[in-house]
Amino acid sequence: MKRWFVAALLATVALSAQAGVLRTCDAPPRSSPAEQDRLLQLAAAIKARLAQSPAAAALVSRTGTDLSRLGLRYSHAGIALREGLGSPWAVRQLFYACEASEGRLFDQGLAGFVLGADDVQTAFVSVLLLPPEAAEPLARATLDRDLALQLLESRYSANAYAFSTRYQNCNQWVAELLAASFNGARDRAAAQAWLREAGYAPEPVQVESAWVWLAGSFVPHLHFDDHPPEAIAERRVQTSLPDRLEAFALARWPQAQRLEFCVGPEGVVMREGGAPLGADCRAAPGDQLTPGS
Repeated sequence: MKRWFVAALLATVALSAQAGVLRTCDAPPRSSPAEQDRLLQLAAAIKARLAQSPAAAALVSRTGTDLSRLGLRYSHAGIALREGLGSPWAVRQLFYACEASEGRLFDQGLAGFVLGADDVQTAFVSVLLLPPEAAEPLARATLDRDLALQLLESRYSANAYAFSTRYQNCNQWVAELLAASFNGARDRAAAQAWLREAGYAPEPVQVESAWVWLAGSFVPHLHFDDHPPEAIAERRVQTSLPDRLEAFALARWPQAQRLEFCVGPEGVVMREGGAPLGADCRAAPGDQLTPGS
């Protein structure tokens, strides 16, 4: 089922981009003051919980373009740091700059990161608090701006192949920085080699839609020429998504702590571990609820 959903996502990316209605750039989503206030409440709850953690770094993911109808929740990941980026738990990430048609490094406060969610009625954020042996080297690598830029590829592709240096998407940059923090790599090829050896293997997705393959010819942020010829022949796409980053990190560091937050009709809900929050963002026994104002 998951493969079908991701394939549908890529098809939607292609068709929506063709129609000029997909917000994939760094312009903020349109929202009313009341809607922005809801997202700021969500950001405040996340920041308050992070303040209780001794972790130096966390992997954070948020809903971007609304993909709920496709069965996908998270589309965009970054690295949040306790200190060093100007404000507590600010996020360093790769963003696609529309005007320049390229990927760029971007630092953003946690509130700004959360405000990037498209669905202001039910927004979700996932936080993976890493143990010290993972968080501390990741924090150092993230703050090493020269390293962060060396691992940045300006040629952006939303469906970048996970083991090619031709293009990059936001999640792939996070994966490669994670790798560099442990193997000392100073370039993308070395980081990807470590990821392979460490067992990072985003699940290949079977994409049958002809629209997706045609889109690579005219959508500036969608490409297929970095994927292996045999994968293209079999219509398979292997790209990095936030859920695969989390799964990889949890497999390597089982002691990592996953937190999931959402803002919905009841207010802000937080769940520590366990099953994903429901799409309706309703609190279940054991969840922490902060009623909306």
